[in-house]
Amino acid sequence: MAEMGMGKGVTAGKLASNVQKKLTRAQEKVMQKLGKADETRDVAFEEGVINFNKQYTEGSKLQKDLRAYLAAVQTMHESSKNLQECLSDMYEPEWYGKDDLDSIVEDTDVLWTDFHQKLVDNALISMDTYLGQFPDIKSRIAKRDRKLVDYDSARHNHSSTNKGKKGKDGGIKITKPASLLERATPVWAQGILSAHNIAQSNLSRNQAEDELERAQKVFEEINEDLQEELPSLWNSRVGFYISTFQSMSGFEEKFHKEMGKLDQNLYDILVKLEKQDMSGELPRGADPANHTLSPGGPPPIPKSPSKLRPAMPPRPESSPCRDMKPENIINLFDAAAAPNISVTSPTQAVSWDTWEADTLTTSAAPTAAAPTPAAAAPEETPVVAAAATNGDSEAVEMPPGFLFKVTTMHDYAANDSDELEMKAGDIVLVVAFDNPEEQDEGWLMGMKQEDWIQNKQSSLKGVFPENFTSRL
Repeated sequence: MAEMGMGKGVTAGKLASNVQKKLTRAQEKVMQKLGKADETRDVAFEEGVINFNKQYTEGSKLQKDLRAYLAAVQTMHESSKNLQECLSDMYEPEWYGKDDLDSIVEDTDVLWTDFHQKLVDNALISMDTYLGQFPDIKSRIAKRDRKLVDYDSARHNHSSTNKGKKGKDGGIKITKPASLLERATPVWAQGILSAHNIAQSNLSRNQAEDELERAQKVFEEINEDLQEELPSLWNSRVGFYISTFQSMSGFEEKFHKEMGKLDQNLYDILVKLEKQDMSGELPRGADPANHTLSPGGPPPIPKSPSKLRPAMPPRPESSPCRDMKPENIINLFDAAAAPNISVTSPTQAVSWDTWEADTLTTSAAPTAAAPTPAAAAPEETPVVAAAATNGDSEAVEMPPGFLFKVTTMHDYAANDSDELEMKAGDIVLVVAFDNPEEQDEGWLMGMKQEDWIQNKQSSLKGVFPENFTSRL
């Protein structure tokens, strides 16, 4: 209990002392603002404080922006990881480069993690250490300001204490006794009372001197330390900025370089997969049976040759114009066809050799496989075939250069002005290219049969992908 009482007494005394100091400082500042008391100024130190505040503000902003940058790196890491994991999940195991792709995804995640951790260790932690010294210096600057006010107050108190204490002859000025005690004091005791007053005056003067010396000592100690630290701290900012941004730029350069290699590897894998897809090859490890259509099922929609160029169709063992009998050619169209059809017409006798551009013109020559009077007909004589319309048989004149008929299996939307728009079920009359060199692999030239019947020579002719059709 005694200790508690003593503790309370000490606390109360310290509190009273702090309150007295605050009152004295407030009074001193008011006197200084009113111009009734001079103020100690240090211009060089004040400039150092301005630089300190500026440096602290800039450093705090840099720290905030650096934290935001690291948060963005972390967010980008998560987004990149989710995106590549999505690609890895969609990438089928039998596709080209599946194992390599999974390795790239893993290496990318490790690279992001390493990049973020290096930024934290070499930039953020250094930034926190750099700014950690500012709060302490800031509090010491505030303390220095308070001690400067205490010093000015003690200086003014000492000056007022000594002022007017000496007479004209330099002796101590004694005021006349005014109190009842002094008046009631016997003459013989007047000297003792005067000596007591002089002692009190000397005591006050000594206390003022002690207080001034103590306040000056405390102020000068903290002031000297700050006078050395503030310029040094201000100059250190240049080296800190250099080291911080050099580290960040170095880490970024290495990160993007390594990331570029991984991106290139991923790009190469996808290019090879695209080539496999364009060539129509089966994916690695795929079962051909899985690609067989079930009986009665709809045919798959093929890709346009502009995206997937099919391989050249295999050459048949024999040319249909040489091995097929004339009566069979007639039966292809209708058993009731006109008997005067020329089966050896130059355009009808075109063989599978017409797939080769350099033999198209020679393979169209008349053959002697089935000599008939019609074989001597001129080359421009159009082909005539039989077509059933509304149940009646009538002769249909085929366009020049007619080769064969195909039926459209899928809709095809023309992508260019020279392409033929087709709908599923359309019958197309295939004709030879005017210039064989213009024929691309996997493409045919023709016109819709219905359009030809109605418009003849004015019918629309264009190219179309062969793999969208089926030969009749």
